[in-house]
Amino acid sequence: MTPDTYVVDQSHRISVGGIRLDALAEKYGTPLYVLDQTTIVNRIRQYQEALNELTPAGQAFYAGKAFICQAMAGLLEHQGMGLDVVSGGELYTALTAGFDPSRIMFHGNVKTREEIAYALNAKVGHMVCDSLEELNRIEQEASRLDCQAPILLRITPGIEAHTHEFIRTGQFDSKFGFALTQGIADQAVLRALELPHIALKGFHAHIGSQIFDEDPFIRNAEILLNYSIQWYQEQGWWPEVLNIGGGFGVRYQSQDVAPRLAAVVGAIRSMVDRLTPNGLVPPRIFMEPGRSIIAEAGVTVYQVMVKKEVPGGKWYVAVDGGMGDNIRPALYQARYQAAIDGKADEPGTETVTVAGRYCETGDVLIKDIALPPVSIDDLLVVFDTGAYNYAMASNYNRVPRPAVVLVADGRDELWVARETYQDMVHGDKPWTGMR
Repeated sequence: MTPDTYVVDQSHRISVGGIRLDALAEKYGTPLYVLDQTTIVNRIRQYQEALNELTPAGQAFYAGKAFICQAMAGLLEHQGMGLDVVSGGELYTALTAGFDPSRIMFHGNVKTREEIAYALNAKVGHMVCDSLEELNRIEQEASRLDCQAPILLRITPGIEAHTHEFIRTGQFDSKFGFALTQGIADQAVLRALELPHIALKGFHAHIGSQIFDEDPFIRNAEILLNYSIQWYQEQGWWPEVLNIGGGFGVRYQSQDVAPRLAAVVGAIRSMVDRLTPNGLVPPRIFMEPGRSIIAEAGVTVYQVMVKKEVPGGKWYVAVDGGMGDNIRPALYQARYQAAIDGKADEPGTETVTVAGRYCETGDVLIKDIALPPVSIDDLLVVFDTGAYNYAMASNYNRVPRPAVVLVADGRDELWVARETYQDMVHGDKPWTGMR
C-alpha cells in the first residue's frame, strides 16, 4: 500500500525515503512521481533470495514495461537483476545505461527485423518467440548475421487467471504465444528444432497481471514442465529454461492479499525435483516481476486546483494531473488509495471524487474516496503509482509529462526531468503552405 519508508510526522506531513513530500513538491513541482529506493531494493532481494533456493538457481527478470529509464536500468544492473524488454526502445535504454545484455530477455508479440537484428548484435541472453512468422524472421536475421539466436517459445497454457480481462494473457484466445491445443505449440517446437540458426532454450508462459491466487502460478509451471517431459520422451530434447512470467498481485486496496512468493517457489522446487527425468539437469526457473517490484515504491504528488459541488450533493476535487500521468483508472477501472499531505492519518470525513485536468469525462483518478476536508492548494498523495503510471504517460492535451525523483536516506535524485513545452514540439515541423 505504501513505500517501506513511509512516515507521517506529528504535523501529519508525509515523508518517503527520509524526505518530506512537500519539500519535494516545492523543489520539483507537481505532478511529481516519487520512487523509494529502499522499497525497490527490498522487493528485488525478495525475488533473488526465493529463486536462489532452487537448484540450479533461478533468475528474476524485471519487466521493464512497468517502469524503465536509464537510471532504473542502472539500479537493476547494480543489483544483479535480469531485465525483460519488449521493444527496441527499451533495449536501447538498457544498453545505453550499461546493462549486461546476457541478462536481457527480449519479449514482444511483434518484433521488427531491425529490432531482431539489434538484439542479436547486442547478444541478448534470450529472445521470446511469439509466432511462426516471427520464428522465421529471427532465423533469417540470425542467418544473415551468421549467429545462433537463443530463444524461448511463448506458450499459452489455457489458464484463465482471475484478473481484469485486459491483463489476462494465459487463455487460449490470446494474441500472445502458441496455444497448447490443436497442435499449435507442437508445430512451433518442431519448426524451432529444425531451423539451423535457432537455439531453442526452453518455454515461456505468462498468465496475466495482478493475480492474487497462488495456484495459477504453480499450475503454469506444472504445465510447462509436463510439456517439456513430452518432448524429451518424443524427441530427446530437454529445456535449459522454463520461464513462468510474472503477474504477482500488488495491494492497491487494504483488502488485497498478495500471493506468497516463497510458497509458490517452494511448490515449484518440489515439483521440478520430483518430475525431472533421471540423469537430467532440472531447468532453470525464470520469473518476470514488474509491478510487484516497483508499484509500492511509487507515489504521485498532485496539487489540488479545484473543489466544487455538483447537483445531487456530490463533490469533485480536481488536481493538476490526471489520465495523462495515470491512465489505469480510465483504461481498466484501477482503484487507488490517497492521502492529503498535512492531514494524513486524519479521519476521512468527506467523500469526494478526484478528477484530473484533461478534457475527458472519464478523466477520473479515484471515485468516491473518503478524505479529510480538502482545501485548494493541498497536496494529494496517491499511493502505489510506481508501475504503469510514468510508463503509460502521454502528452494528451499537450500537457508535459511529470518528473520522476528517486529518494533514499534523506537524499533525492532526479531520474527523469519534467518535460517542457519545447520538448513536446521538438519533432514538429512548421506548415509550409503546401495545399
